[in-house]
Amino acid sequence: MIVDPVEAFATHTSSLLASSSVAPIPTVVPSLPEYESATDTGNRTLWVVFVVMTVATIVFSGLAWNVPTSKRLYHILTTFIVSFAALSYFAMASGHGIGWHHTKEEQHHKHVPSTEHDIYRQVYWARYVDWTVTTPLLLLDLALLAGLPGANILIAIVADIIMVLTGLFASFGSEQTAQKWGWYAIACIAYLVVIWQLVVHGRNAASAKGGKVGNFFAAIGGFTLIIWTVYPIVWGIADGSRNMNVDQEIIAYAVLDILAKPVFGAWLLFTHQSIPETNVDLGGFWSEGLGQQGAIRVGDDDEGA
Repeated sequence: MIVDPVEAFATHTSSLLASSSVAPIPTVVPSLPEYESATDTGNRTLWVVFVVMTVATIVFSGLAWNVPTSKRLYHILTTFIVSFAALSYFAMASGHGIGWHHTKEEQHHKHVPSTEHDIYRQVYWARYVDWTVTTPLLLLDLALLAGLPGANILIAIVADIIMVLTGLFASFGSEQTAQKWGWYAIACIAYLVVIWQLVVHGRNAASAKGGKVGNFFAAIGGFTLIIWTVYPIVWGIADGSRNMNVDQEIIAYAVLDILAKPVFGAWLLFTHQSIPETNVDLGGFWSEGLGQQGAIRVGDDDEGA
């Protein structure tokens, strides 16, 4: 019997297809990028803090007008602190001073290769600009209150600026190369330098000015250090590990900023009025400018030559 090879091949193929089935190939649908941003709750909080800082600016300015110019140093510094904070919060509340930190999160699947999920989180860099200006002024308040030498003041302020800037770099740092936590570690080291200057040198200098000044510096300085210690903790939970959403981050920083600026400033100014030993003598330059006694003399030896 003659068999047609084409017909035989077709019959064999159809029988194979009928007796076997092929499972579908596993596939993964790429996920859309995730955006972590503030909601109405966070935005309203920013506006509320802006109002608080603005009111504090007006109040502190009014208090400054009621004292002689020679005694306005603390008033001016604290007014600058809350006014810069008001500008920062206005920028954040109105949608400025905001960047995005991009990170990739690896997702593992069965039977298929792993995929990457893109996450974009809001970073309020205006907050770091605010801290770069206001925290040195706040340190200057404490340093003048204690009577710290200029060398210690300079070290504390420079360490503080390094702390804030490295915190900003950490907020945009890469997690894959541990860059973020490297910057964070540098910021913590700089903060330890600030603590050393205030706790050791600041406490000794304040105690030398008398018991009232020493006790007041210990109280307001301890209050400040406790608040400042909470800042890096919030950063680690929020920007660092992203276990706190953006709204919660805004609220946490808002509470800390109100305590560290308007509350600190009011405490300092009202207590300063009742402790004359806290006055800072800057000479006639502060209130009268460079007169004949304050003029710089150059080339005295040359006059007799």
